[in-house]
Amino acid sequence: MARLGYDDVAVAVPVTVPYQRFSNEGAHWFIGQAVRGLVERSGVAKEHIDGLCLSSFSLVPDTAVGVTQHLGLSPRWLDHVPTGGASGVMCLRRAARAVQVGDADIVACVAADTNHVDSFRQTLGAFSDFSRDATYPYGSGGPNSVFAMITAHYMRTFGARREDFGRIAVAQRENALRNPNALFKKPLTLDQYMAARPIADPLHLFDCVMPCAGAEAFLVMKQQRARDLGLDHVLVRAAIERHNAFSDDPVMVRGGWRQDRDELYAQAGVGPDDIDLLQSYDDYPVIVMMQFEDLGFCEKGEGPEFVRSHTLTVDGSFPNNTGGGQLSAGQPGAAGGFMGLTETIRQLTGQAGDRAVPGARLGLVAGFGMVTYDRCLCTGAVILGSSQ
Repeated sequence: MARLGYDDVAVAVPVTVPYQRFSNEGAHWFIGQAVRGLVERSGVAKEHIDGLCLSSFSLVPDTAVGVTQHLGLSPRWLDHVPTGGASGVMCLRRAARAVQVGDADIVACVAADTNHVDSFRQTLGAFSDFSRDATYPYGSGGPNSVFAMITAHYMRTFGARREDFGRIAVAQRENALRNPNALFKKPLTLDQYMAARPIADPLHLFDCVMPCAGAEAFLVMKQQRARDLGLDHVLVRAAIERHNAFSDDPVMVRGGWRQDRDELYAQAGVGPDDIDLLQSYDDYPVIVMMQFEDLGFCEKGEGPEFVRSHTLTVDGSFPNNTGGGQLSAGQPGAAGGFMGLTETIRQLTGQAGDRAVPGARLGLVAGFGMVTYDRCLCTGAVILGSSQ
């Protein structure tokens, strides 16, 4: 059965609340700063934002409805999407459907997290009972050990080398140097990547994201409303999501994108070769490589050769994570799943400055979240197109 498309849904006003390595402010503060940015940059009064879709790990024990009271919002449509790195795509999908059917006129999609000195450890400890119970008895916990297993398995299965993952990290650092919001300000060479200290074999320092505090946000509305408000905007051309895909695989080597990518491209009426830039979710380089394969830019197992034969910088043959991604900008908790969306809006509306991909009109943003013992449970992707 053909699914309803996303005709006439606009996405506008990309907001980034500057990242901080550590912060004494709570998630509420970062959410408030993001909403303030949406109001100030759009000219839309807070009272006219009648939808809110929120993602945050460190907001607990509060929820999205508590945020409405704290910020003085009164939405008639509300959602809280706790899917981490997949939450950006999923918030956008839900907001798009809400404005399509008239449940809301203007939806604020917001993700934010704080990062205290000890909050990352606390977040991991409470992240998943299933993951904790499966790993802690063996003296192994947290994402580094999980992705070390996934990375090692991928390397054995498909012949990838550390240098292949290094090409991803080095290119993203080059992109990040053009991004004023990125926390990493020093160039990274492949030699430096290879010489970095080990974290969990085969992962080394530059394979791992740096947790930080920050927020990302954008507005979703019908295209005519965006035009009436005079807002630069992009259009939703297609979107997919999938949960617990390929659960029979002993260790993750593919994600749910692969299961639904044909529908994604069919919705948009394009193919992989038509995409001008990709924002892949990059908690670890191996997952970036899987997205190259599972989104159809190369076949399964061809990821290593793909990165050897392409340049991944903004001026290269395959621009990927044009703002540096989480590996070089930082990982602001759930807001890391929104980063690719705000970056793509900037790229397609002339707001990317000197990191702009020349002539870009189509961007694909992929999300990936909620890692348990040996795999990720949530994947999604959206194709955004220029409105010009």
